[in-house]
Order: sequence, then C-alpha cells, then structure tokens
Amino acid sequence: MASKGKVLVLVSSGYGLPLKNGRCYRGAGYYLNELTVPVRALMQEGYEITFSNPKGNTPQLDLHSAVPDFFGGDEARLQDYFKFRDSLTGLRNPTRISDVVASGLDQYDAVFVPGGHGPMIDLLDDPNAGIVMRHFHENSKPTAVLCHGPISLLSALPNSTEVVAALAAGNADEAHAKAKGWIYAGYKMTIFSTAEEQQREPLEIDGKVLFYPDFALRTAGGDVSVLAPWKSYVLQDRELISGQNPFSDQALLKVLLPALDARKKSVSAA
Repeated sequence: MASKGKVLVLVSSGYGLPLKNGRCYRGAGYYLNELTVPVRALMQEGYEITFSNPKGNTPQLDLHSAVPDFFGGDEARLQDYFKFRDSLTGLRNPTRISDVVASGLDQYDAVFVPGGHGPMIDLLDDPNAGIVMRHFHENSKPTAVLCHGPISLLSALPNSTEVVAALAAGNADEAHAKAKGWIYAGYKMTIFSTAEEQQREPLEIDGKVLFYPDFALRTAGGDVSVLAPWKSYVLQDRELISGQNPFSDQALLKVLLPALDARKKSVSAA
C-alpha cells in the first residue's frame, strides 16, 4: 500500500508520576488501547507512524490498561492488540521530539497523543512538545489527544513549566494569569475528568495527583466539558480533536480519519 501520509505520535519518557503524598506512581505510562487502537487503524488506512518522546527511551505501558475491559471485555482481542503493540519497533525505539522538530514538522499530517498518566509526567511542559503543538495549531493540522493526552496542550505555553508549577502548588489564580495568551484558550475540549481520576486514585495510583487534568485545562482557558464517568465522549473544535477517557478510542478515530481526509483535500485544492 502506498503511504497516505505520516502521523506523529507523542508518548511519555517518564517512569514515575509524582503524587501529593510525596510518593510516586511507578506504573504510569500509556494505556494499551488508547495507543494501539488508533495507531492500528491509522496504519490500516495507509499512514506511516513516527513515535516520539522527550528522551528517546522505550515508553512504559501502564499495566492497569492491560485488561479486557478496554477491549470490549474480549481477552482474545486484548491479546491481539498486545501482539500488535509488540510488532511496533518504532515504539520500542522512539525518536526524540527534539530530533523530530529538527527534521521538520511539515512532513506530518497529524499529531496524536494517547493517554495513561504518562503525559502528566513530562509532555505537559516539554518545550519541544510545545513546538510540535504550536506547529500543528498554526498550520491547522489535526491534533488528536485522548484521555490524559490533552494535558500535553499546556506545553504550547512558552512558560508551561511555570503554569504547571502553579497548578501543582494549588495556585489557580497564578496559573490562570500565567497562561494568558494560550493558543487553545476558548477551544472546546475534553479530558479525563476529576470524577474518573478520583475513582482510579485509590485503586490504581495509591495517592492523589498533584492536580486534576480537567481543572488544569479549564484554568488555562480551555472550554472544558466532560460526561459522566466512563462514557465515550469526543469533541472537535477547529484542528483539535479530544477524547475524554479510554472508552473514547473508537469515537476519536471516527473524527480523526475524516479530518485527515478533509485536510488532504483542502491542501490539494489550494
């Protein structure tokens, strides 16, 4: 099959999510279905995938995601996607985001950030991730973010580290003031909800996150909405396509694939 184009997939380099109690959730990483379901569909459509993270190290799978629940309760389907994951040599050896930026972002048709807690560790304030986000925003190219993935949108702030520090300190007013001028201010978006996070904290991470993702994006200026926990929910606003939780993987695809086709038609007509 001839290549239809290229999609950049950003994942975390982190192996530990700091918590409010001073401990660290060592299992943080990407969710299996959130990464593999969209990536497999994109590859079947003919898109080449480039995996990238800040350090160029092998990203960690969140083992809490390796359960049939996220694959329609089907153990065989879970194992099938595990095999697919294991076939992704680019995931084992991702390119550093800085190297992707240096090689030129014009070659990519879309960027996708799957969730799991990984993006909460490093993608939210990585300066090179910020360069990526600003490029796709400025060129109106599809930007798909899922579950915790939308937290990476904060990286587009030139002072994202300061904003994240204010959020972690519980200083919402300071974070809001520092986030003035965010390129996604006013965008309709969704992300893993506080209610969902609070359900998972005692079961999954044994502590509380430094701040809740939906609160963070709302504080930065996003027009954030969420549904009841674990309902599939996807929003599209201009180039941005966001999904609320792991069960939004298929719905995200149903918006992303047409957005890619529409983008190609507009470019070829120009």
